[in-house]
Amino acid sequence: MFVPVLRTQATAEQQKKWLPLATSMSVIGCYAQTEIGHGSNVQGLETTATFDPSTDGFILNSPTLTSTKWWPGGLGKVATHAIVHARLILDKDYGVHAFIVQIRSMEDHKPLTTITVGDIGQKFGNGGNNTVDNGFVQFNNTRIPRDHLLMRMAIVTKEGKYVRQNVPKQILYGGMIAARQIILMEASVCLSRAVTIAVRYSAVRRQFSLDNGNREIQVLDYPTQQQKIFPLLASAYAFRFVGQWMESLYSEVMYQFENDNFSALAEIHACTSGIKALTTSVTADAIEKCRKACGGHGYLCASGLPELFAAYIPACTYEGDNTILFIQVGKFLVKMILNMKTSLRPQGTTQYLADLDLHTTKDCEVSDGFEELSVDLVSVARAHCQLIVLSKFIDKLHGAIPDLNVKKQLQLLCNTYGLSLVCEHVEEFLVTGYMTKRQANLARHQLRCLLSDVRPNAIALVDSFDHTDHYLGSVLGRYDGDVYTHLYREALKDPFNNSAVTEGYKEYIEPIIKHRLHSSKL
Repeated sequence: MFVPVLRTQATAEQQKKWLPLATSMSVIGCYAQTEIGHGSNVQGLETTATFDPSTDGFILNSPTLTSTKWWPGGLGKVATHAIVHARLILDKDYGVHAFIVQIRSMEDHKPLTTITVGDIGQKFGNGGNNTVDNGFVQFNNTRIPRDHLLMRMAIVTKEGKYVRQNVPKQILYGGMIAARQIILMEASVCLSRAVTIAVRYSAVRRQFSLDNGNREIQVLDYPTQQQKIFPLLASAYAFRFVGQWMESLYSEVMYQFENDNFSALAEIHACTSGIKALTTSVTADAIEKCRKACGGHGYLCASGLPELFAAYIPACTYEGDNTILFIQVGKFLVKMILNMKTSLRPQGTTQYLADLDLHTTKDCEVSDGFEELSVDLVSVARAHCQLIVLSKFIDKLHGAIPDLNVKKQLQLLCNTYGLSLVCEHVEEFLVTGYMTKRQANLARHQLRCLLSDVRPNAIALVDSFDHTDHYLGSVLGRYDGDVYTHLYREALKDPFNNSAVTEGYKEYIEPIIKHRLHSSKL
């Protein structure tokens, strides 16, 4: 976040100074926006930066406990500098702005005397994000030069005058757009890891037989298991393709930003926000579904799934709480529809809204009562983002895919992804009149057929992710399928098995076995 924010919010002169330092690691930066008492409500942040004309600089303070900056990765022990979001105080409060603040000495790495900084403590899971020094920081009359205010959006003169620049205020989201684009690709990777483990193990695991004389059936052959896993496999591919598209879109938009063209900012912000919320929510739930699909062995740390889940789920709340992001996207869509009669036709990912009559003649209403309709806004935003993901999957199929057999398998996964969404949300299609009961039944039937068609190449489809055994970190997802041998070996490695008789036997277990417990005198 440190470098992307510099690129979007710093002036050319500031970038010339700070980007070489940051990219060469001469300074180690972090991003300090969230406070212990404020997260999604950025406008409610309490940290202050008051201009002092006598020193031509700002004085940063944490006026309350709830204004303590909380969660920045790298802040706890490593970062030397932070981009701090604070309220700009001149003759009045000008709202939240970004400042570059030195946290630690460049000589001995000790915190500056006006700064209290540390790590926020143990987090969910045994490893994962506990390797990251998420930190807290409080400011007590911390002084910084005036030019440490990132001034692409607004300038503060030596006289303390606030001069607004000709760029939209939403540019503050530039850094988050960069982060969310990266998060999207991580969702694809983590989902593919979980699905690889579940598919491979389901091919190894056998349960029950059709008759007593036959070998037990592979769990992956059961339609119930296919219904659990194969839509997630299709989602992993879908997220990979929309991620590739998002990378290209982000590069194009950043080029526009550098040339002071912000016309696409609203759409790219809504797009990255919504797809971040969709992909992280689906991936977090999918990892848990894959764990359950692996039965009891999925609960073992050796399966790799518990730690993957613990390491991944923060993505649902960092860089924007998913529910808040969905609501923002829903508001964006409704406002676009309400303004269509007086503005240009929707473009890009919202182009389908251009036919307003088609979307309002069904059993739907368009309203601007955002608060009371927040639940509906979430549903609208989720559907919009699902449409984007599906459309980018389709676009991929329309592109150059040299191997016809590969294209056939991708088409199968694309159809599986689309129909699984229809079946998952079938009640919404029925209630709004976009689908009949007969069509809903046909969709369910067709999805079952698709899942059966995916089965023969399921192993090859997860192998194509090219995850090594070391990277998967899973006994159940081993490439060679030798699950049980290595599951047993992992159990033998447990320190608990270093002794034949457990510690505490004499004190606690033997008295029970030999009936030597003393009765309480109470």
